[in-house]
Amino acid sequence: MEELKKGIYHHHKGRDYRVLNEVKNSETKEEMVVYQDLTDEKKIWARPKEMFMSEVEIAGAKKPRFEFLREEEVESNEHKYLRALADYQNLVKQTAKDRLDFIKYALADFLQDILPVYDHLKMSVAGLSEEESKSPWAIGVRHVLKQFKDVLETRGIEEIKTAGEKFDHNSMEAIDGQGETVKQEIMPGYKLNGKVIRHAKVIVG
Repeated sequence: MEELKKGIYHHHKGRDYRVLNEVKNSETKEEMVVYQDLTDEKKIWARPKEMFMSEVEIAGAKKPRFEFLREEEVESNEHKYLRALADYQNLVKQTAKDRLDFIKYALADFLQDILPVYDHLKMSVAGLSEEESKSPWAIGVRHVLKQFKDVLETRGIEEIKTAGEKFDHNSMEAIDGQGETVKQEIMPGYKLNGKVIRHAKVIVG
């Protein structure tokens, strides 16, 4: 009987199948073809080889019951190893990236509590008169603010620039006014390693 190629076959009724193997009936010794439904790979069928390779008549014309489409590329062990190695390396890279992202942004929740303290310190000296700003306690608060700012910057925290800047909905929230330029800042906003953790509240005009 004609040799059967392993590969993908198209049944004359429309479905595609993968030939898995050739076997023999243990009782009759009849040659059989074992094949798999590509639409539902859980379905495995067996059919006499002679019938599998036979022809059928459709609209007066003969055509193969199963038409050979193509061979399936057999993946070598080396290729499997290289693919598995690439998948593992990608996993390692993604894990390292996730860890760095966690470290970079783990401070975000804590900062939501500490930044208002920083804001209140700034407000305590911003409204002072010229005379009051020269007092020892005001000078001391400004010194603490400078240290505070330096520490925040070393941790990747930066204050969002607003006054006179073009309004940016990605980092600012307009609570009043109309226009495209920031007229006044009501509450400062902050970024952590480039990611906005609190939008600046502004008035536009």
